[in-house]
Amino acid sequence: MPDNSTFKDAVDILKKYSIWNNTPRPVINYLLKGMKGEIAETPKSANPAFRRINNIIIGNNKSAVASAEKKAKELGYHTLVLSTFIEGEAMEIGKVFGAIAKEIANFERPIKRKACIIAGGETTVTVKGKGKGGRCQEFALSAALIINGLKDAAIVGVSTDGTDGPTDAAGAIADGTTVERAKKAGMEVKSYLENNDSYSLFKKLNDLIITGPTNTNVNDLYMAFVF
Repeated sequence: MPDNSTFKDAVDILKKYSIWNNTPRPVINYLLKGMKGEIAETPKSANPAFRRINNIIIGNNKSAVASAEKKAKELGYHTLVLSTFIEGEAMEIGKVFGAIAKEIANFERPIKRKACIIAGGETTVTVKGKGKGGRCQEFALSAALIINGLKDAAIVGVSTDGTDGPTDAAGAIADGTTVERAKKAGMEVKSYLENNDSYSLFKKLNDLIITGPTNTNVNDLYMAFVF
């Protein structure tokens, strides 16, 4: 696969985000040599090496979502795929999924129970605390506050590579009892969410999803269940 980025692109990015002056000197020297032509660029699309190369996508988020939907249907769920382009703050997306679960639980819309809402993509966590977690875990923890008290709902966030953020968990599952169980264990969900410490809370509740490395990565899966 050709790489059309250049040494100059790398330098421009480091300067754009004001981290050029904090970049290790060996890296700076390497990039500057590359800009001067003293180090060869990576092969570009015009390189003869790519004339007989074909790249075929054998797995993507769309196929992961489709597989999840197929399994949910086999288990007797009514399903609805929202999107495979989910982006934004994990905390905010979690609130949306929690709200959808409440809507189904109360009014059976947009689909009837037994319901499974599925989406794919990759969210973002703006880290402000000092805790440990990942986008899928923060997504689930945020949703836990919205579905608190619901007896028949669950929210799941899982990374397809088996590693959510800097943790050994692929993600986590939250349900209507998460907030209360956390409180009984001496943990306030809001505090853990503000400290970006979703991993610690879900670990104590034994609600982490541990798969180990899957050796692939097609972004994340986000699901809401109403039984």
